Order: sequence, then structure tokens, then C-alpha cells
Amino acid sequence: MPTGGTDVKVYTVGPGYAHAEARKSPVVDGVVMRNPDGKEVRYPVLLTPMEKQMARDVCNAFRQMVCGFDLLRCDGRSYVCDVNGWSFVKNSYKYYDDAACIMRKIFLDAKAPHLSSTIPPTLPWKSKAPDQSTEGLTRQGSGIIGTFGQSEELRCVVVVIRHGDRTPKQKVKLKVTEEKLLNLMLKYNGGKPRAETKLKSAVQLQDLLDATRQLVPPTRSGQESDSDAEDLEHIEKLRQVKAVLEEGGHFSGIYRKVQLKPLKWIKVTEHNGEGEEDRPIEALMILKYGGVLTHAGRKQAEELGRFFRNNIYPGEGTGLLRLHSTYRHDLKIYSSDEGRVQMSAAAFAKGLLDLEGQLTPILVSLVSKDSSMLDGLEDASIEMDEAKARLHEIIISNAKANNTNGSVEFPWMVDGAGLPPDASELLPKMAKLTKQVTAQVKLLAEGEEEKLALTSSFSRYDQAKALGKTTIDVARIAAGLPCGSESFLLMFARWKKLERDLYNERKDRFDITQIPDVYDSCK
Repeated sequence: MPTGGTDVKVYTVGPGYAHAEARKSPVVDGVVMRNPDGKEVRYPVLLTPMEKQMARDVCNAFRQMVCGFDLLRCDGRSYVCDVNGWSFVKNSYKYYDDAACIMRKIFLDAKAPHLSSTIPPTLPWKSKAPDQSTEGLTRQGSGIIGTFGQSEELRCVVVVIRHGDRTPKQKVKLKVTEEKLLNLMLKYNGGKPRAETKLKSAVQLQDLLDATRQLVPPTRSGQESDSDAEDLEHIEKLRQVKAVLEEGGHFSGIYRKVQLKPLKWIKVTEHNGEGEEDRPIEALMILKYGGVLTHAGRKQAEELGRFFRNNIYPGEGTGLLRLHSTYRHDLKIYSSDEGRVQMSAAAFAKGLLDLEGQLTPILVSLVSKDSSMLDGLEDASIEMDEAKARLHEIIISNAKANNTNGSVEFPWMVDGAGLPPDASELLPKMAKLTKQVTAQVKLLAEGEEEKLALTSSFSRYDQAKALGKTTIDVARIAAGLPCGSESFLLMFARWKKLERDLYNERKDRFDITQIPDVYDSCK
């Protein structure tokens, strides 16, 4: 039976609660994965509504309130393969607290039912703050009894959340005429000469890396000095592409993507010789990288999940966790295919469900990727362009925002909402501060390389290698070093570009689209 190499271990505490964990099946290679403490490695997993009903049925059929059993998943269906009977989860404080709360209520229901509804659902040692006022409300089961005797219960919560702080996004554009790259474009767009291609999977990016390695000289030879400036620029950009693709030793598939757009075509004879067809001879390659979720971004998402757990459902945070493990709860977490969004979703799930361990298994087990989630942006492009134009008018031209409170249908759509009244005065101050930060980073860079010339140009290859990092070394940050293994020298180059793009001194013109980049670089 093909099970994907995993087993699901389910632990019930009464018919309404089931805790689930997954493990790598030993039948795959005969090896049991263990952590440094010798414990079997387990991963978080979500049970489907059908599987939760199966847990309820097993508990009732065997008349075993505390019961463990094994599930196998195959072809979209689940099968109970082993019922172990009395069994507890190992090393899960959340489970211990849940089991204590549930069994306490079971005992009280059996021996003192008149006390069951008056005992608070939180364990005494879990209460960290004074009880909030609950005048007129008493907890009973999973519902709330209001002052009028009507049972009220939270049934559904829909949350839309933006990703956490990220490293600066980078982009490389170059026109390519090399046959290897043009053939690669045709390979992945179905042989359509006028269709653009997006490369994002590990296989696609590996093909691009192989082609780029053949096109880029392994070392910089002295002959390059005799080449045209445009050729040198092209080779340097190809080196940058190669550096980004080589970063990390393997493709994570969520932090790098390449677009190939055909620009010029010629007519060539078809293979059968009966007619002519278009053949691309030049394409625009756009490489996007960076935008990695920072350590601060992960912490933000995890703390937000913890906040939801503690405030969205009564019971000092334990109520939602117990509800999540019951047969009635159906949690779904969706993410777009952007890497920072996926990792934000995993960190949020970790905080929400009080999980332990690394984010990668949480991402694989609990987060569903949906690439179509960003498709709706095209429908709002006109409104977004109008909003940007209005923001530009208010910030640059010092235009007064209309003091309206929005319409009855959309009270939040207030003109200029969130903008300070002196935005046009703050923008020059931001440009000045950006210049000062650039000067400070320059001093740090001079410590790395004493001979830092004012007109020094930094290798795009080295810059890409630093900014293309997909892992965040927290130890470097604690030591006061830049995030993402970036050197101060390359950090200075990036800030110098920001300073130049934010304010054009010659034209006396501000570019407000650079404000988010300044924010990301500051974070």
C-alpha cells in the first residue's frame, strides 16, 4: 500500500479529542529517525474531518477513553491499521495540559456534575494573569452561556495575513541571445516562440544553471579588458545570475524565479520544409531573488499566532488548542507560492497551535500552497494605480487629503488615511537620513576594505551571492553583522543605490516607490 513513507499516530482523550503526529515509516529503509535525545522524531499533522470521526468511532467502539491507534493514508483515503489501547503522547506539554483538562471534566461530570460548569477550564498552574471580567458569562463545554440563557459559540474565523519582515528584494534584467537560453525558453513554454516562460521549480532552475555555467567563463581573464563595455556588462550579469542560482547548494524553489520574455523573432523554415515559423533570436531575462523572511519576520508571525491562540477563544489559550484537536474543528491554512509567505504561514501555525521544532516540517504538513491566491491582484490593478497616483499627489505636491470618513458601505476607505499631515516635509528628511545611513555604512565598509574608493564599483557576482542567501544566520546578527551573510561592503553598495533612487538631486525629484525598499533595508 503506497503511503508516502509516513505513518500517522493518533491519541484520543475521550470521543471528542484526538491528537495526531506523523513519523517516517520504518518500512521505507528500516531506519527509525531519532533526535539527539534518542526520541523518535515526530512531525505535526492535521487530521481531516473524516479521520477525526474515525478517532471518535475507535474510542467508542473499544470503550477506551484514552486510546492510541495508527492510521495509514493512501490515495486520498485513511485506514486504521493498529489499535494500541491505553497510550499517551510522549514529550508534549500541550497534550498533557489538554488531557488533564478533559479528564478533570470527565471525572467531575461523573462524580460532581453540579460543579462541572463552575470550574474554570484553565488549569490552575496555567493562569498567568488575573481572570478577566466574565460577569454574566459561564463556560460550559465548548460554548458560552450568555446572560439570557442562549448558547453562543464561535463557529468560524477567516483571517488574511501579510507576510513578515523580509530582506530587500533584488532584480536583474538582461537581454540574452545565446541559443542555449533561447532553447531553454522554448523547452518550458511548450515550443511557443512568442510566449514567455517562468522558471521556478528545482528542475527548471537546474537546467538554467547548467546553461549559464557553460556561458560564463570560470575566471575573469585579462582578455576581458579588450572587450566592449556592453559585453563586459552582459558577462557580469550572467555571473550574477549564476551566483544566485548556485547559492545554498540546492534549490529551495521558493526564493528565486526567472522570467524569459521573447523580444525579437525571425522567420525560419519548418522542419518538414512546407512553410515558415517564428524563431526567437532575443529574449529578456528577469531574475528575481531576495525577499527572504528575516528572523524578525519569523518571530512576528509566530507571536501573532500565539496572540490569536490566547485571545480568539476563551480559556487562556488552552481552549483553542483543545478545540483544534476535536472532531468538530477543521483548520485550513493556505499560502501563495511566495517563499516568505509560506514561511510566515508556517511560523503563524507554530504559534497558533503551540508546536515545537523547525518550520520546514510544519510547512510541509500543515500549509497548503495555492499559486492562484495572487491572481486577484490583476483585477484591482486600476484601483491600485489610482491609489498610488493619489499618494504621490499628497506626498509630493503637498495636496490636502479630503477629510471624509468614507462611504456607508466602505467606512475604511478614507482619503489619505494613515498618512501624516506633514508627509511632504517628512520625505526630504527621509532622504537626508538615508544619506546619513549610507555614510555610516560606508565607514563600516572601510573597516573591511581600507582602500574604498568613492567611485568603487562592486562585483555583481559577489553582491548576488550575499543577497541570494536563503538562510538567516542569527549568530551573525547578534554579533552586529548584516542580515543574510551580506558584507558591509555590499551593504554600502545597496544603500548607495537606495540613496540615488529615492532622490534625484539633478532633477530634484523624489521616487516614493522606493519608500518600502528603505523600510525593508532598515529592518
